[in-house]
Amino acid sequence: MKDLVELLTKSLVDNPSNVDVAETASDSVVVYEIHVAQDDVGKVIGKEGRIANAIRAIVKAAAAKQGKKVTNEIDTQ
Repeated sequence: MKDLVELLTKSLVDNPSNVDVAETASDSVVVYEIHVAQDDVGKVIGKEGRIANAIRAIVKAAAAKQGKKVTNEIDTQ
């Protein structure tokens, strides 16, 4: 799942080497923290958050197949 988030994010940004995805698992939810360069934040979030919502939808669909709950957080490095 982490690889999916990383692949989607790296395909959107200008500096894919600056993309870092951290995975934090608790009892009921897995959190993916996406860290990108300051210049690439807008590309990952998109207009009105549309791209960020699309990433969330794809990851949630993949997680639902595995019976997991996930959430994504976007940050800068």
